[in-house]
Amino acid sequence: MRRTKIICTIGPATNSAEMLQKLADAGMNIARLNMSHGDHEWHRDVIKKIHKLNSDGDASIAVMLDTKGPELRSGDLKDAIVLQKGDTFTFTIRKQTEYEEHCTEVNVDSFIDDVSVGDTILADGGILNFEITEKTDTDMICTCLNDGEMTSRRHLNIKGKTATLPTITDKDWEDIDFGIEEGVDFIALSFTKGKEELQELRSHLEDKGATIDIIAKVESVDAVQNLPEIVEYSDSVMVARGDLGSELPIEDVPVYQEEMIRLCRDAGKPVIVATQILESMIVHPTPTRAEVSDIAHAVMEGTDALMLCGETAAGTYPIQSVETMVTVSKRIEGITLKRNGGHCEKTEESKKEIAQSAATMANHTEANALLVITRRGYMATLLSRCRPCSPIYAFTNITTVRRKLNLFWGILPYHIEFSKDPEKTIQRAVDVLLEKKRVEPGDRIIIVSDILAGDRMVETVQVREV
Repeated sequence: MRRTKIICTIGPATNSAEMLQKLADAGMNIARLNMSHGDHEWHRDVIKKIHKLNSDGDASIAVMLDTKGPELRSGDLKDAIVLQKGDTFTFTIRKQTEYEEHCTEVNVDSFIDDVSVGDTILADGGILNFEITEKTDTDMICTCLNDGEMTSRRHLNIKGKTATLPTITDKDWEDIDFGIEEGVDFIALSFTKGKEELQELRSHLEDKGATIDIIAKVESVDAVQNLPEIVEYSDSVMVARGDLGSELPIEDVPVYQEEMIRLCRDAGKPVIVATQILESMIVHPTPTRAEVSDIAHAVMEGTDALMLCGETAAGTYPIQSVETMVTVSKRIEGITLKRNGGHCEKTEESKKEIAQSAATMANHTEANALLVITRRGYMATLLSRCRPCSPIYAFTNITTVRRKLNLFWGILPYHIEFSKDPEKTIQRAVDVLLEKKRVEPGDRIIIVSDILAGDRMVETVQVREV
């Protein structure tokens, strides 16, 4: 069983019911809706198709709404401007219908206050780079650092700095309310800077009565400086390597990726690695060897999930991209589990100790499965944190909990009705595993559940033979 989860961005290449089914069959656990593209009606249609896919079959695909976030972009150009290294180019906040040659506006006036002479402006993540050589009240006069073509509405970054922009825009709030209305499972907050906006979003969700988990996207210098509090105040973290690599030296990105994975593992929160994982498969049927190594490195570090963007949204080979992710993940997991499966730090919290004991017992007895009965999903996530060698089958009586567990490493969630008699609930769960051929008669399984002892429920770890 594959432990690392796969998130697929849904776009024109995959928004049909047929393609969504194929993605689910190939290994998609979570469908991502990128609110930078498409209107609410388009996304509503995708959500309906996913809900139907879940209700008609045995799938449990969760839905992630990814906010657009603030945009820092260049202006519209009548024609592309071909630039050579050493050319002069001007970014301006002047509001004019036409500009002089080699000049374009910037859509945020405060941008000019964020930059200084000597700073580097990156267009489209560094396809074009400009050094600011002179600055006025309205203009940033730059020297082009490489050959390239400047086109309309290019995404801009400041190397080593974060522009002063609101994290949650008016459009984001509209999209968030749309997500609440449609019952999405996760909201990925773009350009998270610190705890303040996470608290603001959490308060908004609570006021609306929504139980949606918040994924903090780390993609700025400010976010990197506030990693501990971002991990603390979010439900999950995404290593958004695209913009992160534009604001930081690219050689620092893998360093911070490893740190974020470690911080999330220590906190028991899921972490997602995203951006350019299988970029070449947008147009090619097979990945580069470097992309395979990238997947392997993230899996070895202990990421809970990997996210595909353009590969599944608009690529020519979306299904093959998912299949590649599955194949590589399973191969690397097999190696890493033998090396360090079941390791979890010591703790005095009883539930964590129970999870640690169950994971250790499963490893030592070479159990075929870990079966956990969980209402809120907490015990299942504690088992995931321990990274046991045995697959974790989580049984809950709440469908939203089942979908949210799709983000956690190593958990295959199921929905069943709970009985007042814990033993009957356990037997129902075992019957499901037998029916799905996840276990066979004679297999050894570890069960984490509560049992009735007198007039009270007691948490237990049991070893049983199916």
